Amino acid sequence: MTTDSSIERSVLADQVKDRLLQDILSGRYAPDSRIVETRVAKEVGTSQAPVREALRGLEALGVVEILPFRGARVRRPSATELLEGYAVRAELESLAVRLGIPAMTDADLAEIEELHQAMQAAAKLGDRHEVAVRDAAFHARIVQLAHNGTLERVWRSLEPFSRTYITLASPSADEQWTADLHWPILRALRERDVVQVEQALRHHFLLASEHLAADWREPQKRD
Repeated sequence: MTTDSSIERSVLADQVKDRLLQDILSGRYAPDSRIVETRVAKEVGTSQAPVREALRGLEALGVVEILPFRGARVRRPSATELLEGYAVRAELESLAVRLGIPAMTDADLAEIEELHQAMQAAAKLGDRHEVAVRDAAFHARIVQLAHNGTLERVWRSLEPFSRTYITLASPSADEQWTADLHWPILRALRERDVVQVEQALRHHFLLASEHLAADWREPQKRD
C-alpha cells in the first residue's frame, strides 16, 4: 500500500527533477558537469532522498549519468545520438504539421512569427543560449498545432538533446545561421501548405544534420 509520505516524496522528486532539467537546459549545468546531491538538497530545502530519486529520473531520460562512487554528471551525447534525434524530430514535426496546419489560425501563425523575430534578435546580439531557447519554442509551437498530447510528450523528451547540447557543446555553432535556417519553414507556414511545410521541415533537419556531422568533435574520454 502506498503511504502518504511516499507520495509526497515522489511529488517532491518530480519537482526537483523539473528544476534540475531547467537548470541543465539553461546552461547552469553544462555537459560533463557534476550535480552534487547535498548541494541540490540544500538549495531546494529538502533531504537527499528526493534529489537522488530525481537524478534517477533524469538518468532514465538520458540526460544524466550516475557512476558508482563518483555521483551524477550531465551527459554529453555523441554525434550519433544527436543525429538520431534529428531524424526522429523530423518525423514527429512532419506528423504535427499534417495534423495541425489545416486548423492553424492567424493567432497561431502570429505566435510563431514572434518567436522567429525573437530568435533573429538574439542571433544579432550573439546570444547563443537565447537563440537555442527561441529555436526550441519555435518548433514546440509547431508541434502544439497538432493538439496531440502524446505527440508533444514524445517530442519534448528530445528537447535536452536538441537544445542544450547543440548550444553548449557544439564547438562552432553559428547563431545567425541557426536563426536563418527557420526562414523557409516560416514562409511555408504563411502559405498554409502542408506539403511545403513538411518539405521545409525535412530540409531543415537535413541541413542541421549535415552541419552537425561536419562540425562535431567528440570530446576526449574522461578518466
